Parts: sequence; C-alpha cells; structure tokens
Amino acid sequence: MQLNAIIVDDEEYSCKSLFFMIDGYCPKVKIRGIAKSVQEARKMLKSNEIDLVFLDIAMPNEDGFSLLPDLNKISGSVIFTTAYNQYALRALKASAVDYLLKPIDIEELREAIEKAIVLRGQNHIEKHVLSNQSIQFTSLEENLNEIQKITKLNLPHLNGFHILNVNSIIYVEADSNYSIFNLENQGRVVVSKHLKEYEEILVNSGFSRIHKSTIINLKHLKNYSNKNGLIVCMSDSSEHTVSRRRVSAFLETAKLFYNNE
Repeated sequence: MQLNAIIVDDEEYSCKSLFFMIDGYCPKVKIRGIAKSVQEARKMLKSNEIDLVFLDIAMPNEDGFSLLPDLNKISGSVIFTTAYNQYALRALKASAVDYLLKPIDIEELREAIEKAIVLRGQNHIEKHVLSNQSIQFTSLEENLNEIQKITKLNLPHLNGFHILNVNSIIYVEADSNYSIFNLENQGRVVVSKHLKEYEEILVNSGFSRIHKSTIINLKHLKNYSNKNGLIVCMSDSSEHTVSRRRVSAFLETAKLFYNNE
C-alpha cells in the first residue's frame, strides 16, 4: 500500500529535508504537494485524495492547529512536526496524536509512517478508526484552548481511546511498565505507559507526584498529616505516603494550587 501525502510547513529547509528523507527512505509514501501555509493546504486537500498529512505547528497567520477542522473531514492520518514547545508537546501527548520532533529522526519517521499505513488499512474495514481521529482532534482542540492546563486525556487501548476529563482522576499509580488511573465512582483504567510520561503531561494541571509510584490530583486531596511521616488522604478514602525527598515539592505545589483556586 502506498500513501499519498502532503507536507505543510512554511520553512523551506524543513520542507526539503522531510521531502528528501521520505523520497529516499520511505518508498510507501508519495509526496503529492508541499504547502507553505494552512490556506494552501486547504486547497490541496480539496483537490487531491490525501492519505497522510505532515503538519508543522508553528506557522505565520494560521498555525497548524487551525487546519484541524479540515483534517477532521478526511479519512487520512496526520503526523504533526514541531520544534520543541513544552506546552504544545504536552497537548499532543495528552491527546494521543502522532508527532515528530524537529530535527526529525529517520527511524522515528519510519515508525510513524508504518503506523499510518496500519491505520489506513483499518480505515477500509473499520468505521471507528476515523471516529477515533475525530475524538483525538476534539481533545487536542480542548487542551489547546486552555493556555497551560490539560483538560482532556486520551488513554489508548486496542480498539480506540478512553477519554478522561482530568478532574475525574483521583490518583495514578505505577505498576511496572503500566500506569493505573483510579477514577471517581471507583473506575480504573490501565495503560501500558510509564508513570513518568503522565507526570510530564499533567505537570501544570493540578497534579503532584508524591512518590515514585504515585501521582495525585490535588482537587481530590481531602487532608494530609505528618504524624507518622507525611500521609495524604484522597476523596475515595485511599491513603498514600509522600516520599521524604518529595515532601518540599509537594507542599509547594499544593500551596500554589490552593492559592490559585
């Protein structure tokens, strides 16, 4: 299977670099056009059947995110390409959207393309794949509307995503290579990703990592006591130990959180 793709990026060097990487090392992708703006990209999407879009985020006039409503209408895949931006990166991760950091690594490019090929194959037989993309983009738009905070979290599973409002998360615990989300109403979601990844995503959204194996949502913190070491009690009555080396950071994060509430 060959994918028809376009590159959307205002930087000439980035366009040429990605074009030659794909042309030389990714025979399953054919670049059908290069757009230097979101406006040009919209025209290409209307006049061509495109399976894959390589989309830069930082562009003048309209950034890459403003193309999301148009991309929601096509059955192709999207791979965001971006220079490092802490908040944009958290929003992409939280929404489980594919992205490549500039300068783009050839092996990461190949992996992203292989994933797009698999999704393209599923599109022909499973209607839920396009629906999943719509859910991803909707979550991404909601996360981007908040200047700093992540509000929605997409947790991938075999057939799609669990979509969580972060306020429903009470705490997240590590279990080897898995992260277990403990939710309101005693719900639980298990994801095969390290706790560290979710710590980075939720850093400015009212969460605090109190132990190597625990992240808590300060919105659900009921009380804490230092009677026998520092212990926090959550809204579901669960109790968790704050490790000695994390006490200062926890108290500072909690102070800032409640001062801003």
